[in-house]
Amino acid sequence: MENKKGVLTPEILKQFRKNLESDPKNLLALNACAKTDPLEVCQQRHIVGSSSHVFTHKVDSEIKPITNQKNSGRCWLFAALNVLRIPFVKQHQLEDFEFSQSYLFFFDKIERCNFYLHTIVSVLQRGETVDGRLVSFLLHDPIADGGQWDMVVNLIKRYGVVPKKCFPESFCCETSGRLNAILKTKTREYTKELNLMVQKKSSQEKLDEKILEFMDELYRIIAICLGVPPETFTWEYYNKSKAYCVVGPITPLKFYEEYVKPYCDVENKLCLVNDPRPENPYGCTYTVDCLGNMVGGRRTLYINQKTEDVLKYAAESIKNNEPVWFGCEVGKRYALKLGIQDLRIHDYKLLFGIDINKSMSKAERLVYGDSSMNHAMVFTAVSLDANGKPTKWRVENSWGDDRGDKGYMLMTTEWFEEFGFEVVVDKQYVPKEIADLMKLEPKVLPAWDPMGTLAS
Repeated sequence: MENKKGVLTPEILKQFRKNLESDPKNLLALNACAKTDPLEVCQQRHIVGSSSHVFTHKVDSEIKPITNQKNSGRCWLFAALNVLRIPFVKQHQLEDFEFSQSYLFFFDKIERCNFYLHTIVSVLQRGETVDGRLVSFLLHDPIADGGQWDMVVNLIKRYGVVPKKCFPESFCCETSGRLNAILKTKTREYTKELNLMVQKKSSQEKLDEKILEFMDELYRIIAICLGVPPETFTWEYYNKSKAYCVVGPITPLKFYEEYVKPYCDVENKLCLVNDPRPENPYGCTYTVDCLGNMVGGRRTLYINQKTEDVLKYAAESIKNNEPVWFGCEVGKRYALKLGIQDLRIHDYKLLFGIDINKSMSKAERLVYGDSSMNHAMVFTAVSLDANGKPTKWRVENSWGDDRGDKGYMLMTTEWFEEFGFEVVVDKQYVPKEIADLMKLEPKVLPAWDPMGTLAS
């Protein structure tokens, strides 16, 4: 049999095995990994021992319970509502509280289906083909759970918020895979029909009518799986003094405007990102083609800044007792059970004889598909050194209280510099010349750009 160049022959594989077994450390590592997570095997104990949840600046109150998104990709909603609840709880003197994540999740599913159908028509009308890169990308995951900050703002501006007690979780909120599979199949079916209509040059009026027919069906599916949110609600509760209180009947939008917005206005915040790729210079504004969740809603906009500036504004927010929504790539250099995000937490070289995540820069990881923002959480504390520079951060996650410090994680600044991408802060902490960049027409990145990745 002819031996082709590049084939892994038995002789080559035998040499690989010989190389492996020639070092006793490799055999020890092999034995250890037989029953243990490799990342736990290579955790550095001295880093764990020096990681303390004590900070120079911390928000006044961290609220119970620690939230849990369970088997869903709703971190962006959980993180946003966790930001809202800290000033809300302080103002209303509550022991514990959660806003209903399922309430916003319901309307996000409805709005996102509608946004997708109108977007796909627009894309097809501009000459894109079904087998082209753009439509193929959109069809790959048409109705995802994940989102971005501006998508949260769209939902809250239009629908308000409600206490969790007034619209609790359902099975498909906590385990969203089944609902998503149904919605993906249906939206792909609808895409086929809409594509045929576009090819036949149907009028915009006919296309809009067809989308409304489809949305009626999708609403039915979503409502059955998630429940129908209340148009008005009455919220009864006891405050810290054990006094009975009641709010309502009231609409969710009025509840937000009267009881939440005065203490945390989501529209008054800016989304700052760190994209170090040279083709996307700092001091400019960006958006992503076809990215959004609401027809008629605000676009997803980013102001690109250096990491040190992004974190400086986040630290100023914490010092003023305001938590900070942020996005990162959660899985790299992360000790899951301990909740520690530190570039030194794992010694890959000791375990494998080679290092990981060291040969590429942050920009190169974006270019080569090895990094992107995929999770959103909340900063609640920061430590500053003698020069006022942040060194570490306390992070409120939405994975329950059985990891880290009862649900809170510890992140070093060096870690964020490599794997952090996005921070949302109030305009008051950002110089006016930077805030004014939002008035400029943004550069449009392609739909598949890593900066368009959704936090889930």
